Amino acid sequence: MFTNKESFKKAFVETLEKKFSNRLEDTSPINCYKTLGSMICTHVSNNWIKTRKKYQQDEEKQVYYFSMEFLMGRLLETNLLNIGTLEIVQEGLQELGLDYEQIVDQEHDAGLGNGGLGRLAACFLDSLASQQFPGHGCGIRYKYGLFEQKIIEGNQVELPDYWLKEDYVWEVRRSNEAVQVRFGGHVDIHENDGKLTFHHKNYEPVLAIPYDVPIVGFNNQTVNSLRLWSAEPVVNDSNIQFANLNNYYKFLDYKRSIESISEFLYPDDSHIEGKKLRLKQQYFLVSAGIQSIIKRYKEKYSTSLNRLHEKISLHINDTHPALIVPELMRILMDDEGFSWEEAWEVTTKTAAYTNHTTLSEALEKWPIEMIQELMPRIFMIIDEINERFCRELWEKYPGEFSRIEELAVIAHGQVRMAHLAIVGSFSVNGVAQLHTDILKSREMKHFYDVFPEKFNNKTNGITHRRWLLKANPNLADRITDAIGNRWIDEPSILTRLTEFASDREFQQQLKHIKYENKRNLANVIYKKTGVKIDEHSIFDVQVKRLHAYKRQLLNVFHIMHLYNRLRENPHLDIVPRTFIFGAKAAPSYYFAKKIIKLINTVANVVNNDPTINNKIKVIFLENYNVSLAEKIIPAADVSEQISTASKEASGTGNMKFMMNGALTLGTLDGANVEIHEHVGDDNIFIFGLSSEEVLNLYSYGGYSARQMYNCNERIKTVLDQLLEGFFGHTDVEFKDIYYQILQNNDEYFVLKDFDSYTKAQEHVDLAYRNENSWYEKAIINIAHSGNFSSDRTIREYAEDIWGIHPVKID
Repeated sequence: MFTNKESFKKAFVETLEKKFSNRLEDTSPINCYKTLGSMICTHVSNNWIKTRKKYQQDEEKQVYYFSMEFLMGRLLETNLLNIGTLEIVQEGLQELGLDYEQIVDQEHDAGLGNGGLGRLAACFLDSLASQQFPGHGCGIRYKYGLFEQKIIEGNQVELPDYWLKEDYVWEVRRSNEAVQVRFGGHVDIHENDGKLTFHHKNYEPVLAIPYDVPIVGFNNQTVNSLRLWSAEPVVNDSNIQFANLNNYYKFLDYKRSIESISEFLYPDDSHIEGKKLRLKQQYFLVSAGIQSIIKRYKEKYSTSLNRLHEKISLHINDTHPALIVPELMRILMDDEGFSWEEAWEVTTKTAAYTNHTTLSEALEKWPIEMIQELMPRIFMIIDEINERFCRELWEKYPGEFSRIEELAVIAHGQVRMAHLAIVGSFSVNGVAQLHTDILKSREMKHFYDVFPEKFNNKTNGITHRRWLLKANPNLADRITDAIGNRWIDEPSILTRLTEFASDREFQQQLKHIKYENKRNLANVIYKKTGVKIDEHSIFDVQVKRLHAYKRQLLNVFHIMHLYNRLRENPHLDIVPRTFIFGAKAAPSYYFAKKIIKLINTVANVVNNDPTINNKIKVIFLENYNVSLAEKIIPAADVSEQISTASKEASGTGNMKFMMNGALTLGTLDGANVEIHEHVGDDNIFIFGLSSEEVLNLYSYGGYSARQMYNCNERIKTVLDQLLEGFFGHTDVEFKDIYYQILQNNDEYFVLKDFDSYTKAQEHVDLAYRNENSWYEKAIINIAHSGNFSSDRTIREYAEDIWGIHPVKID
């Protein structure tokens, strides 16, 4: 694109003037952003074309990663980093008198994801391209993201996240590659020469338009694609007659109903229409994606699709794209003339499935009637899959009705999507060793008994390019000064930092970098909330989706307890602490929204109480997203990973904090277990019940929340304050939290783990007082974070599941 500042500045000014017919001194930050984005797109387009051409000519197998979420974050700075021009651009813009940070802030986070699932998918795309694997993302181009969160009087208020109000500079619309997706109608069945044929009639056609986003590899020529599908009406001027006004408005209603399919990320499914829309989204993604893949395959190979699995792997990220299984069967049988047996063999060698949860409520189930209505042919195929699978089970387990009922794809009037994905895939993986072990031994034990060869573990990872090189460049530079720059391409080399763990100079460098990051975050917090925080305090951070099992409630209960202690003794000897939260609750998740209200209510009281001498502050940062995470994570001292053991499949926030030198305070849950194994007992703060203890309590009982309440004065005080209006709220504001804990017997063991958590927090306080020891622990965490790079994870997927190999783009 340019080799020095002077060539960049010249190109930037010329592009800006041509694009907007405006002089540099008269331009706006948004026009500067669009100019810079268009320059990057122009630069990478040649490699993008070469990559697509190479993949179309090359015989190497390719993977298509289907996900309902891709939480990409901003791409401007990432793309500049990956093409090697970040410093040139930063310095060049400064010399032109432009504010680089202000230009970067013009980019809206793409509203394509919600939490860990979508961020993982984004990290995977980065690692695929950066390691030159032929891999593509398949998602939906949502017009609106989940929502923009505002906190008003302590309550979460949801506003539309119209992230496309400005043109998305990275996407390319490819109308010529559109396909049709069919909903509703009925299926006619005919018999010809002893073979059944199926004809889908009177369906509602939906046009799926692909928008491609370039995924730029780091320091190489590979540019893969994220293909996002947008739903549009099928318009044929010859058969649409606008004879009168009623027809016109009828068409507008039709257009609106079609476009709604790709309008919202996770439409509200608390009512039947919302459920239907979610199901339509899932089939829309799957059908459009597979049709496009099959078309490209047939253009490339003259051979039959019976070799599809040798050249293509379709990955099901969580249960949302599980309809890949029946849709691929439909295409192979109805469009390509395969027999059931032939289609099933290809399908079950092509599809692979990642499970992301042990929570039964998160394993999707859809009513039979809904699938029959929206996708009649797909339901017929699912029904046949279920019948054949149950017959196989009967032969294997004759007379074991309960086992067969438990394993069936269809049962109790519902289609179980996880079961469909398992039965129709050749690989089923968990995302942390503990998670996979629980799947095999408990949650999916019977499936493991049937298909032991399918189950495997692939511990999640994060891209160190975004979460260290981009988010914490000063730390990245110091690491390079210490061990060289090979770690950027081989993050496992970070283990060499252990040699510097006790090095006083390196510790002081890390301390200085951490302080600068904390000061930057303190400025962000002040701008957003008006609250001034102590930059020398411990930054204790819990940022993630708001869910009961993630136990933000345990965190805030401890804050209430600590505040009670400070009120009794304002001179209590503790290191000042700033508790930082960021989280969105699903709009219909009443209990989670009450926890947000509680956090903000406690914050309002604590932050305005002069008697506690500013020993603690509580901050809730609204509208938590990737861009905000990039400011928070490098500044954190303590990483709160406190989910109920056995409930968090893996977590990836724990890895991001670890990589940036924060110490984990957590349960032995998800990937915390593996972090603990790598860093050792002395460099992590572990507390609470083990997963085995939790699962045994669920299975055999023996726990009473009411008894905990009655016997523990600290717990009783905190819970009673929920009803007493102690924090300035009405006496009914938090009664639902109170009764949820006591009457539902504390489902996630908040009270059970309270004492252990409080002791762990005291250990954090004591450890932080020894500066050299603290930064030694931080360095050890950074050193072992390379194991949790998504590069490692993707190599394991590539070798063990997908069977793909790097393809060099010249």
